[in-house]
Amino acid sequence: MSQTVCVIVNSKDLDRLEAVVADRNRALKHVQRARIVLVSSERLTVQEVARRTGASRPAVWRWQARYAAQGVEGLLRDKTRPPGRAPLTTAVVAKILALTCAEPPGEVTHWTGRAMAKAMGVSLSTIQRIWAANRLQPHRIRTFKRSRDPAFAAKVEDVVGLYMHPPAHALVLSIDEKSQIQALDRTQPGLPLKPGKCGTMTHDYKRHGTTTLFAALNILDGAVIGRCMQQHRHQEFIRFLNAIEREVPVGKDVHAIMDNYGTHKHPKVRAWLDRHPRWTFHFTPTSASWLNAVEGFFSILTRQRLRRGAFSGIVDLQAAIKRYLKEHNDDPKPFVWTKPAAEIFDKLARLPAPSD
Repeated sequence: MSQTVCVIVNSKDLDRLEAVVADRNRALKHVQRARIVLVSSERLTVQEVARRTGASRPAVWRWQARYAAQGVEGLLRDKTRPPGRAPLTTAVVAKILALTCAEPPGEVTHWTGRAMAKAMGVSLSTIQRIWAANRLQPHRIRTFKRSRDPAFAAKVEDVVGLYMHPPAHALVLSIDEKSQIQALDRTQPGLPLKPGKCGTMTHDYKRHGTTTLFAALNILDGAVIGRCMQQHRHQEFIRFLNAIEREVPVGKDVHAIMDNYGTHKHPKVRAWLDRHPRWTFHFTPTSASWLNAVEGFFSILTRQRLRRGAFSGIVDLQAAIKRYLKEHNDDPKPFVWTKPAAEIFDKLARLPAPSD
């Protein structure tokens, strides 16, 4: 027969245990422990207490003994258990961090989690935890390039000033070309996305030629004027400038931001600029195409329309680009530049000094 155990609960503890059982926000383990003690106070057998509370008999004995020794507080607090393995010392953690930030041995280029775990005699999960806690990612690297333009500061202030404080009664256009856009067609159709399976696309493809997209992003409203052309010369660039000239309302000055590509500075382009006095060209510094706002539009176009697209020919590709331009211009968003020139200079000052 199962042994009958009587647990004596005073009135104060009784009220507190009943409150724990009735509290719907209380942890389930605390509710079960309180119920074990409450049911045990009714002079029932251990087997009956276990049946009513849904606990095992060893659990009933354990929490009856815990209540007898420590009261209600003992039910609401778990015992601390010694770790199975001693935690790493501060010195070991510091050595792991120092090694991670140093050059790895041999000719390998960076530390891996397994290599560090082997070198330090700890587990891979321990290394991963330490790296995550200290925001270390040895497998990642960020590239940078300093501009050597002697007029870098002046050009940055000029372009950023146009973005953040555009002149009144004028248009600010970011102009550039996305050249060599390939009309690629896949050798067979891919499979669509399914639950648990990603979409598929053949690795090989057929080439059907290339096109160049000339684009001008209006900073004020985000609309884009775009033209697809077969070549990327000063003749096509002048044709594109004429197309913009026809669309810009009379009486508005035009400030055009562009990079230092040779086409933009061709003598015939400069002659065109002299014949259109309301136009002003603003050139970004060399190796600083990130200052050209239209580059962001090109990036979105590539990700959303070109990279996974399949085009049967140049006409198909150009039609897809035109449709994207129309969809973009149906709901354009103004371009907002948030970093003043001073913050840009401060960040660049933290980069390594340029090598000669």
